[in-house]
Amino acid sequence: MFFELIKDEKIKVRIMFAQNAFVSDGLTKEQTDNEYSILYYYFLKDAFGLKFSNDTPFKNKVNFSLYLDDLPCSEEQKNGLKNSMFMYNYELKQSNIEITEIVEIDSKKHVIQQCMDIILGSMNFKLNDFDKIKDEETGKRSKRTIAKEKLYKVINKNIRDIRKGFNVGVSTSNDGDVTNVWKHQYRHWNFISKYSHFDKTLTKKGSQREKTNKSKAPLILDRE
Repeated sequence: MFFELIKDEKIKVRIMFAQNAFVSDGLTKEQTDNEYSILYYYFLKDAFGLKFSNDTPFKNKVNFSLYLDDLPCSEEQKNGLKNSMFMYNYELKQSNIEITEIVEIDSKKHVIQQCMDIILGSMNFKLNDFDKIKDEETGKRSKRTIAKEKLYKVINKNIRDIRKGFNVGVSTSNDGDVTNVWKHQYRHWNFISKYSHFDKTLTKKGSQREKTNKSKAPLILDRE
């Protein structure tokens, strides 16, 4: 049902992940301390293509509410993130768009958020090769691992129904049209800083797939 809502363009999904092997260079202590909130800012600002979202006739006013789940940072960092997003309104105003509120929610009380958590967890499971983990004694995969893999395959099939040949481990192409960052129903973003280098020692030995970290704070966008 969740994917039917995505296909009907009532819900858009954006997942950002980062490969551990890409190590950022020249970060200040302040940037390191605020790494999560900084990454989340760019995720909110760029992954959804908000500035391309006003497709209303005559560019009527579009308002957004951001519902953020479980931000694992201090109150000061949370407030800094919210203030940065409200400042982003100055750029959005050119398209008659405004972020009107930013609130935190309890995902246990939001069915949509819970569905998002399942997809996010499934992607984390696959991108980190947890589907390949075997019991040291039996040399076999556990029933739980097999069940999670089956769930991932169902989710992946639904994604591919939306976009054929979808690759979960790379950034989704905008197909030559930057406005598709907003228009696409489902997208992945492999975040790589311009100021980083690739460290082979951080890749998984004997595997061509680098370990990845999932985004730990999904969100809901409410558009009016």
